[in-house]
Amino acid sequence: MTYSEKISNQLNDLLTKTIDAEKGFSVASEKVDAPEVKAFLRDKVKQRNAFGHELKSEIREFGKLPEKDGSLKGDLHRSWMKLSGALSTNQTERILEEVERGEKASLENYNEILTNTDMTLPPSTKKMLERQRDSIQASLNTARMYETLAS
Repeated sequence: MTYSEKISNQLNDLLTKTIDAEKGFSVASEKVDAPEVKAFLRDKVKQRNAFGHELKSEIREFGKLPEKDGSLKGDLHRSWMKLSGALSTNQTERILEEVERGEKASLENYNEILTNTDMTLPPSTKKMLERQRDSIQASLNTARMYETLAS
């Protein structure tokens, strides 16, 4: 496997998870009533959409085709979120717990790519991934704040 294939495969994996996150935030925003939490979640939909476009562009720079959809696992998780939210007495708190869990997983995915010693990322790719990761960390912190307020 060539260098560009390795990087584009990792970026495509990240893209799939980003698409899943975008769809998950969209589902979550429909399930909450608190206006500030709803606005936060809608902002995350837009953010992940932008991340997806950046990842697609970067993948194309490596001469590869970007993924077009999320994963089956993501589809199943969103279905579970819908059911779980419907059964929960504090739907907002439950959804924010899921947001927190998802953001932690996203941070792990970004950190795995950024700390992979088997390959050196081009500076532009590394900078983009660090910026996206830092935005996810900020989102995680905000979700934790809202979760504390909701409980």
